[in-house]
Amino acid sequence: MSPRFEPIVGRYLNMTLLGKPHRLYIEEAGQGIPLLCLHTAGSDGRQYRGLLNDPRVTENFRVIVFDMPWHGKSSPPAGWRDEEYRLTSRDYVGMILEISDALELDKPVVMGCSIGGRIVLYLAHQHAKRFRAIIGLEAAAHVAPYYDVNWLHRPDVDSGEVSAGVVSGLISPTAPEDARWETLWHYMQGGPGVFKGDLYFYKVDGDIRDKVDQIDGRTTPLYLLTGEYDYSCTTEGTLDIARRTGAEATIMKGLGHFPMSEDPAGFIAYLLPVLAKIRGAV
Repeated sequence: MSPRFEPIVGRYLNMTLLGKPHRLYIEEAGQGIPLLCLHTAGSDGRQYRGLLNDPRVTENFRVIVFDMPWHGKSSPPAGWRDEEYRLTSRDYVGMILEISDALELDKPVVMGCSIGGRIVLYLAHQHAKRFRAIIGLEAAAHVAPYYDVNWLHRPDVDSGEVSAGVVSGLISPTAPEDARWETLWHYMQGGPGVFKGDLYFYKVDGDIRDKVDQIDGRTTPLYLLTGEYDYSCTTEGTLDIARRTGAEATIMKGLGHFPMSEDPAGFIAYLLPVLAKIRGAV
């Protein structure tokens, strides 16, 4: 392999976020319509590496990915040792809006997966007019707990390996092996208690079932893409949200819960038609 740099630019944004000073790590590539991407619970922005490197996307979209505080290269705020990390819907929405304002994004497209797919439903409900379009990947209105999250933060257990074990079955059985294991590696590197804290939003605080009927998926276009092998956000759940909101839903064949990282090429093939529609609506 000849040495080459990827077109991705990474840098730190120093800002006050949710009332505390933060040093937030952000990567971006491309130009044009801002596309703000939200990673899954317990992982980080590396999941969107394939998107950031695809010229079919970046020739028309400025792809922006940030590591949430506590995740990836974004450290927790000062004093983190004295608190238990718990993500709430209020803080998650506030974080996205504050970062969008700090980057001076004018009606960006927002796309999130898993917990990111859930929070974009909150954005569609509360702040739809701030966005050009909203894309939910593996977006479920609610997920009932189906495993004991206490295993994710115990002093006698490697929480990273347990986290990877929990999510391993959510990856498509047909995913390329290297991409599968890179997706799991991101989980193995997660900070203690971070995945558990994210799941507080996903399984407890973030239940949005009673507000789905109030979402208008047409005024600000709402697109839902779900992998056929996802048993956390089921295809049935996605189609139900689409029916109740008027969103456009697509079930992605051969993909699971982490489409953008487990099979970047397969996912981007489904995403490109959506991005073409968004461009046409400008």
